[in-house]
Amino acid sequence: MSRIEKAMEKAAQLREGIVSPPGERKQAYHSKSTIHIPPTMGTEQKIISDSPYLVNLNDPLSSTAEEFRKLKSVLVKMTKGEGFFKNTLMVTSAVPHEGKTLTALNLAISLAQEFDHTVLLVDADLRRPAVQSYLNMNWKVGFSDCLLGETDIGETIIGTGIGKLSVIPAGRSVPNPVELFTSQRMRGFIEEMKYRYHDRYIIFDTPPILPFAETRSLAHLVDGVLFVVKERLASQENIKEAVESLKGCELLGMVYNDAMLDRHDERYSYYREYAAKAS
Repeated sequence: MSRIEKAMEKAAQLREGIVSPPGERKQAYHSKSTIHIPPTMGTEQKIISDSPYLVNLNDPLSSTAEEFRKLKSVLVKMTKGEGFFKNTLMVTSAVPHEGKTLTALNLAISLAQEFDHTVLLVDADLRRPAVQSYLNMNWKVGFSDCLLGETDIGETIIGTGIGKLSVIPAGRSVPNPVELFTSQRMRGFIEEMKYRYHDRYIIFDTPPILPFAETRSLAHLVDGVLFVVKERLASQENIKEAVESLKGCELLGMVYNDAMLDRHDERYSYYREYAAKAS
Protein backbone atom coordinates (compact mmCIF):
# COMPACT_ATOMS: atom_id res chain seq x y z
CA MET A 1 0.00 0.00 0.00
CA SER A 2 1.40 3.41 -0.99
CA ARG A 3 1.84 6.31 1.45
CA ILE A 4 -1.07 8.16 -0.13
CA GLU A 5 -3.34 5.13 0.25
CA LYS A 6 -2.27 4.73 3.91
CA ALA A 7 -2.98 8.42 4.58
CA MET A 8 -6.43 8.15 2.97
CA GLU A 9 -7.21 5.05 5.01
CA LYS A 10 -6.14 6.76 8.26
CA ALA A 11 -8.21 9.84 7.43
CA ALA A 12 -11.25 7.62 6.87
CA GLN A 13 -10.70 5.93 10.24
CA LEU A 14 -10.48 9.32 11.96
CA ARG A 15 -13.77 10.40 10.40
CA GLU A 16 -15.41 7.17 11.60
CA GLY A 17 -13.91 7.49 15.10
CA ILE A 18 -11.96 4.22 14.84
CA VAL A 19 -8.70 5.86 15.94
CA SER A 20 -8.01 8.98 18.02
CA PRO A 21 -6.19 11.99 16.60
CA PRO A 22 -2.53 12.27 17.63
CA GLY A 23 -2.08 14.10 20.97
CA GLU A 24 -5.66 13.68 22.15
CA ARG A 25 -4.76 11.16 24.88
CA LYS A 26 -1.99 13.33 26.32
CA GLN A 27 -4.23 16.38 26.46
CA ALA A 28 -6.95 14.43 28.23
CA TYR A 29 -4.63 13.42 31.08
CA HIS A 30 -3.96 17.06 31.87
CA SER A 31 -7.56 18.16 31.88
CA LYS A 32 -8.88 18.18 35.46
CA SER A 33 -12.45 19.10 34.69
CA THR A 34 -14.10 17.23 31.87
CA ILE A 35 -12.34 14.27 30.32
CA HIS A 36 -11.23 11.12 32.08
CA ILE A 37 -9.53 8.26 30.31
CA PRO A 38 -9.92 4.92 32.09
CA PRO A 39 -6.59 3.82 33.59
CA THR A 40 -4.55 1.28 31.70
CA MET A 41 -3.86 -1.80 33.77
CA GLY A 42 -0.51 -3.45 33.32
CA THR A 43 -0.89 -6.98 34.61
CA GLU A 44 -3.41 -8.95 36.63
CA GLN A 45 -2.04 -11.52 39.04
CA LYS A 46 -3.53 -13.64 41.79
CA ILE A 47 -1.23 -12.93 44.69
CA ILE A 48 -0.63 -15.80 47.08
CA SER A 49 1.11 -14.61 50.23
CA ASP A 50 1.26 -16.54 53.49
CA SER A 51 2.99 -13.74 55.41
CA PRO A 52 1.64 -13.80 58.99
CA TYR A 53 2.17 -10.04 59.12
CA LEU A 54 -0.54 -9.40 56.52
CA VAL A 55 -3.22 -9.94 59.13
CA ASN A 56 -6.04 -8.45 57.10
CA LEU A 57 -5.34 -11.06 54.42
CA ASN A 58 -4.28 -14.14 56.36
CA ASP A 59 -5.78 -13.66 59.82
CA PRO A 60 -8.80 -11.39 59.34
CA LEU A 61 -10.44 -12.40 62.64
CA SER A 62 -7.45 -11.37 64.74
CA SER A 63 -7.54 -8.39 67.08
CA THR A 64 -4.79 -6.73 65.04
CA ALA A 65 -6.83 -7.00 61.84
CA GLU A 66 -9.73 -5.43 63.70
CA GLU A 67 -7.50 -2.50 64.69
CA PHE A 68 -6.65 -1.90 61.03
CA ARG A 69 -10.36 -1.92 60.16
CA LYS A 70 -10.90 0.73 62.85
CA LEU A 71 -8.06 2.75 61.35
CA LYS A 72 -9.64 2.41 57.91
CA SER A 73 -13.00 3.67 59.16
CA VAL A 74 -11.45 6.75 60.73
CA LEU A 75 -9.35 7.41 57.64
CA VAL A 76 -12.32 7.19 55.28
CA LYS A 77 -14.28 9.68 57.38
CA MET A 78 -11.37 12.12 57.25
CA THR A 79 -10.68 11.83 53.53
CA LYS A 80 -13.95 11.12 51.75
CA GLY A 81 -17.21 13.02 51.91
CA GLU A 82 -19.75 15.09 50.07
CA GLY A 83 -17.86 16.95 47.37
CA PHE A 84 -14.34 16.03 48.43
CA PHE A 85 -11.98 13.07 48.20
CA LYS A 86 -8.41 13.31 49.51
CA ASN A 87 -7.15 10.33 47.58
CA THR A 88 -3.35 10.62 47.77
CA LEU A 89 -1.97 9.49 51.12
CA MET A 90 1.42 8.46 52.39
CA VAL A 91 2.54 6.31 55.31
CA THR A 92 5.84 7.01 57.03
CA SER A 93 7.62 6.95 60.39
CA ALA A 94 10.44 8.75 62.17
CA VAL A 95 13.03 5.94 62.02
CA PRO A 96 13.31 2.51 60.33
CA HIS A 97 11.60 -0.66 61.60
CA GLU A 98 8.52 1.03 63.05
CA GLY A 99 6.10 -0.90 60.84
CA LYS A 100 5.17 1.69 58.20
CA THR A 101 5.20 -0.79 55.29
CA LEU A 102 3.00 -3.30 57.12
CA THR A 103 0.68 -0.49 58.15
CA ALA A 104 0.41 0.66 54.53
CA LEU A 105 -0.16 -2.92 53.31
CA ASN A 106 -2.77 -3.91 55.87
CA LEU A 107 -4.58 -0.60 55.51
CA ALA A 108 -4.59 -0.95 51.71
CA ILE A 109 -5.86 -4.54 51.90
CA SER A 110 -8.56 -3.60 54.40
CA LEU A 111 -9.76 -0.74 52.17
CA ALA A 112 -9.62 -2.84 48.98
CA GLN A 113 -11.68 -5.63 50.53
CA GLU A 114 -14.60 -3.24 50.87
CA PHE A 115 -17.01 -2.94 47.98
CA ASP A 116 -16.76 0.86 47.88
CA HIS A 117 -13.01 1.34 47.66
CA THR A 118 -10.37 0.75 44.99
CA VAL A 119 -6.75 1.11 46.11
CA LEU A 120 -3.42 1.63 44.39
CA LEU A 121 -0.46 0.98 46.71
CA VAL A 122 2.82 2.54 45.54
CA ASP A 123 6.15 1.36 46.95
CA ALA A 124 7.92 4.73 47.10
CA ASP A 125 10.61 3.49 49.49
CA LEU A 126 13.36 3.29 46.90
CA ARG A 127 15.96 2.86 49.68
CA ARG A 128 14.55 -0.35 51.05
CA PRO A 129 11.50 -1.55 49.09
CA ALA A 130 9.56 -4.29 50.85
CA VAL A 131 6.02 -4.36 49.45
CA GLN A 132 6.81 -7.01 46.84
CA SER A 133 8.52 -9.22 49.39
CA TYR A 134 5.46 -9.31 51.64
CA LEU A 135 3.17 -10.00 48.68
CA ASN A 136 5.47 -12.66 47.23
CA MET A 137 5.93 -10.76 43.97
CA ASN A 138 8.96 -10.20 41.77
CA TRP A 139 8.26 -7.38 39.32
CA LYS A 140 11.23 -5.45 37.90
CA VAL A 141 9.57 -2.29 36.53
CA GLY A 142 7.96 0.24 38.84
CA PHE A 143 7.84 3.67 40.45
CA SER A 144 11.44 4.73 39.79
CA ASP A 145 11.11 3.81 36.10
CA CYS A 146 8.07 6.11 35.83
CA LEU A 147 9.96 8.97 37.48
CA LEU A 148 12.86 8.47 35.09
CA GLY A 149 10.40 8.77 32.20
CA GLU A 150 11.19 5.29 30.92
CA THR A 151 7.71 3.81 31.16
CA ASP A 152 4.06 4.78 31.48
CA ILE A 153 2.33 4.53 34.85
CA GLY A 154 -0.24 2.06 33.52
CA GLU A 155 2.45 -0.39 32.48
CA THR A 156 3.73 -0.68 36.06
CA ILE A 157 0.41 -1.40 37.75
CA ILE A 158 -0.15 -4.97 38.90
CA GLY A 159 -3.57 -6.22 39.93
CA THR A 160 -3.24 -8.46 42.97
CA GLY A 161 -6.53 -10.31 43.04
CA ILE A 162 -6.91 -9.12 46.67
CA GLY A 163 -10.17 -7.25 46.55
CA LYS A 164 -9.68 -4.16 44.41
CA LEU A 165 -6.01 -3.69 45.28
CA SER A 166 -3.33 -2.91 42.68
CA VAL A 167 0.34 -2.30 43.32
CA ILE A 168 3.14 -0.27 41.73
CA PRO A 169 6.47 -1.80 42.83
CA ALA A 170 9.52 0.33 43.60
CA GLY A 171 11.22 -0.44 40.30
CA ARG A 172 14.89 -0.40 39.57
CA SER A 173 17.46 0.85 42.06
CA VAL A 174 18.58 4.47 41.68
CA PRO A 175 21.70 6.01 43.25
CA ASN A 176 20.08 9.13 44.69
CA PRO A 177 16.29 9.08 45.18
CA VAL A 178 16.34 12.62 46.59
CA GLU A 179 17.02 14.06 43.15
CA LEU A 180 14.01 12.24 41.72
CA PHE A 181 11.65 13.17 44.56
CA THR A 182 12.55 16.86 44.47
CA SER A 183 12.27 17.19 40.68
CA GLN A 184 9.51 18.91 38.74
CA ARG A 185 8.85 15.53 37.12
CA MET A 186 7.86 14.16 40.54
CA ARG A 187 5.42 17.01 41.11
CA GLY A 188 3.85 16.46 37.69
CA PHE A 189 3.78 12.71 38.23
CA ILE A 190 1.83 12.97 41.50
CA GLU A 191 -0.53 15.46 39.90
CA GLU A 192 -1.16 13.13 36.98
CA MET A 193 -1.76 10.13 39.24
CA LYS A 194 -4.16 12.09 41.41
CA TYR A 195 -6.42 12.96 38.50
CA ARG A 196 -5.82 9.94 36.29
CA TYR A 197 -6.86 7.64 39.15
CA HIS A 198 -9.19 10.09 40.82
CA ASP A 199 -11.64 7.36 41.80
CA ARG A 200 -9.29 5.39 44.07
CA TYR A 201 -7.08 5.72 47.10
CA ILE A 202 -3.39 6.03 46.19
CA ILE A 203 -1.24 5.08 49.17
CA PHE A 204 2.53 5.68 49.13
CA ASP A 205 4.83 3.67 51.37
CA THR A 206 7.83 5.98 51.86
CA PRO A 207 11.21 5.87 53.61
CA PRO A 208 11.36 7.02 57.26
CA ILE A 209 11.63 10.78 57.69
CA LEU A 210 14.73 11.39 59.78
CA PRO A 211 17.41 9.44 57.85
CA PHE A 212 16.37 10.60 54.36
CA ALA A 213 15.26 13.85 52.73
CA GLU A 214 12.95 12.63 49.95
CA THR A 215 10.04 11.77 52.26
CA ARG A 216 9.67 15.41 53.29
CA SER A 217 9.33 16.43 49.64
CA LEU A 218 6.62 13.87 48.94
CA ALA A 219 4.74 14.87 52.11
CA HIS A 220 4.09 18.29 50.57
CA LEU A 221 2.62 16.76 47.40
CA VAL A 222 0.06 14.34 48.84
CA ASP A 223 -3.29 15.06 50.48
CA GLY A 224 -2.47 13.50 53.84
CA VAL A 225 0.20 11.80 55.95
CA LEU A 226 -0.18 8.85 58.33
CA PHE A 227 2.65 8.75 60.86
CA VAL A 228 3.56 5.38 62.43
CA VAL A 229 5.15 5.21 65.88
CA LYS A 230 6.34 1.89 67.25
CA GLU A 231 6.23 1.52 71.00
CA ARG A 232 9.65 1.52 72.66
CA LEU A 233 11.58 2.27 69.45
CA ALA A 234 11.67 5.93 68.41
CA SER A 235 12.56 8.39 71.17
CA GLN A 236 10.42 11.39 72.02
CA GLU A 237 13.09 13.58 70.44
CA ASN A 238 12.91 11.49 67.23
CA ILE A 239 9.14 11.83 67.05
CA LYS A 240 9.19 15.54 67.84
CA GLU A 241 11.82 16.24 65.17
CA ALA A 242 9.99 14.15 62.55
CA VAL A 243 6.64 15.81 63.21
CA GLU A 244 8.31 19.21 63.12
CA SER A 245 9.67 18.41 59.66
CA LEU A 246 6.11 17.77 58.46
CA LYS A 247 5.02 21.31 59.32
CA GLY A 248 2.88 22.65 56.49
CA CYS A 249 1.74 19.15 55.47
CA GLU A 250 -1.65 17.57 56.18
CA LEU A 251 -0.85 15.24 59.09
CA LEU A 252 -3.93 13.03 59.39
CA GLY A 253 -2.84 11.25 62.54
CA MET A 254 -0.52 8.79 64.24
CA VAL A 255 -0.69 5.01 64.32
CA TYR A 256 0.68 3.62 67.59
CA ASN A 257 2.15 0.30 66.52
CA ASP A 258 3.12 -2.88 68.35
CA ALA A 259 1.64 -1.65 71.61
CA MET A 260 1.35 -3.95 74.62
CA LEU A 261 -2.18 -5.19 75.21
CA ASP A 262 -3.62 -5.62 78.65
CA ARG A 263 -3.35 -9.36 79.26
CA HIS A 264 -6.45 -9.26 81.47
CA ASP A 265 -8.55 -7.85 78.66
CA GLU A 266 -10.16 -10.89 77.03
CA ARG A 267 -12.62 -9.03 74.85
CA TYR A 268 -10.72 -9.68 71.62
CA SER A 269 -10.47 -13.43 72.08
CA TYR A 270 -14.14 -13.55 73.03
CA TYR A 271 -15.22 -11.67 69.90
CA ARG A 272 -12.96 -13.81 67.72
CA GLU A 273 -14.53 -17.00 69.07
CA TYR A 274 -17.99 -15.53 68.62
CA ALA A 275 -17.26 -14.60 64.98
CA ALA A 276 -15.90 -18.07 64.23
CA LYS A 277 -19.04 -19.74 65.60
CA ALA A 278 -21.28 -17.35 63.73
CA SER A 279 -19.59 -18.13 60.43
